[in-house]
Amino acid sequence: MLWIISIASGVVGIFLGYILAKNSIEAKLKKAKEDFKEIIEKAKEEAKEIRAKMIEEARVEIHRMKEEYERDRRKREEELQSYEDRLIKREEIIAKREETIDKKEEMIDELKKTIEKKESELKEKEERINEELVKIAGMTEEEAKELLLKNAEEKYKHDLAMLYKNIKDEIEDKAEKEAKRIMTIAIQRFAAEHVSEATVTVVPLPSDDMKGRIIGREGRNIRAFEKLTGVTLIVDDVPDIVVLSSFNPFRREIARLTLEKLVADGRIHPARIEEMYEKAKKEIETVVKEAGQDAAFRAGVVGLHPEIIKLLGKLKFRTSYGQNVLEHSIEVAQLAGMMAAELGLNVEKTKRGGLLHDIGKAVDHEVEGSHTIIGGELARRYGEKPDIVNAIMSHHGEVEPATPEAVLVAAADALSAARPGARRETIENYIRRLMKLEELAESFSNVEKAFAIQAGREIRVIVQPDKVDDAEAELLAYEIAKKIEEELEYPGVLKVVVIREKRSVAYAK
Repeated sequence: MLWIISIASGVVGIFLGYILAKNSIEAKLKKAKEDFKEIIEKAKEEAKEIRAKMIEEARVEIHRMKEEYERDRRKREEELQSYEDRLIKREEIIAKREETIDKKEEMIDELKKTIEKKESELKEKEERINEELVKIAGMTEEEAKELLLKNAEEKYKHDLAMLYKNIKDEIEDKAEKEAKRIMTIAIQRFAAEHVSEATVTVVPLPSDDMKGRIIGREGRNIRAFEKLTGVTLIVDDVPDIVVLSSFNPFRREIARLTLEKLVADGRIHPARIEEMYEKAKKEIETVVKEAGQDAAFRAGVVGLHPEIIKLLGKLKFRTSYGQNVLEHSIEVAQLAGMMAAELGLNVEKTKRGGLLHDIGKAVDHEVEGSHTIIGGELARRYGEKPDIVNAIMSHHGEVEPATPEAVLVAAADALSAARPGARRETIENYIRRLMKLEELAESFSNVEKAFAIQAGREIRVIVQPDKVDDAEAELLAYEIAKKIEEELEYPGVLKVVVIREKRSVAYAK
């Protein structure tokens, strides 16, 4: 019974709860519907406000865009109008120019006709004058023409000489300043010995008794030594030394080594002399190779053919006017390289040409011809490039220089040879060269006297002032210099100075 009552109470409670919940949900739904309606109403009102605002903003924007469009349109219309005005002006200018051109063409046609007419008249007059000249002078037309040309040449020779003088002065002034600057820089940066090579070698002896053994019985040892080596052996009263004399340094060096070996060995007789001579020759070959390699290293030149290296080494034992040719070649390479660097030229090529410029002197006593030509052929044979060959062959002017580097090699060669103490020559050769120089200058017409000064590096030529003016003096200096270049051999650079002096003297009594 209790259990039934409990169930019934539970059912009643559930039913009551359902009714209460249903009433609560319906109330909430009703309130939600009311809230929804209110929200929709508010949204509609806000939408109306936003729509009205956007419409107003759109109207403002449209108005602004319309104003901008109007401004752009007016601006473009103004630009188009400006272009149109300019085109109209150009058309007017072109039309005026066409009129002017037409008028000028008409004038040109008239001038052409006038010129043709004048030319025809001049031709007729020239023919008549030629006929009259032939009749009067009794000459043919060719003879008369030649006479006229000769007269014109004499008439304008002075003017041409003056023009030549002015141009030459201006160019020489600029060139001399630049050349002096570059050469001064090269000389300042380069240091070299100022002593020329000697032609004798002194060999010390351990005792004075060794002299007798060197001479041998009845002089057989000294005769065998001199015949084999080609060197003069001088045994004098100076204690403990003998002197080897020869103008060939290569032979003198072999003789020195031979004599030192004989003195060290103590056994001196013709057979022993010949044996030591052959050993000395082999040692010299090694010295030659090392000297060539050292020269290439000092000059900063790489990639030389082995045979070229040997020929360079032989130059160590050659002299020119007492100047060692290998040292001279290294000097030329370094001086030319410095000048090339100043001028922005190819330094490597210039150094190579400078080092090899006298390579022909290593064999010129064995081959006929100038050392420049021989050297060029040797360089070509051993794979040197045409520019290097040209620099070798042109450094004495026998061939025209093909590159600026070749010109620098020739300049550096003259610079190295001309520095104080570099070279020497015998008194006889020196006097003969000066006399020949003066004779050559005096061979020109209107030259009164010539004097060689500055150890033969300058010639001063005095001319007749009444027959040579300033402009002709310039030409005379040039012609004398060219003739000296063609006919004389001289070290370095030779300066030609033409002096024209007019003196007027009167006496008051």
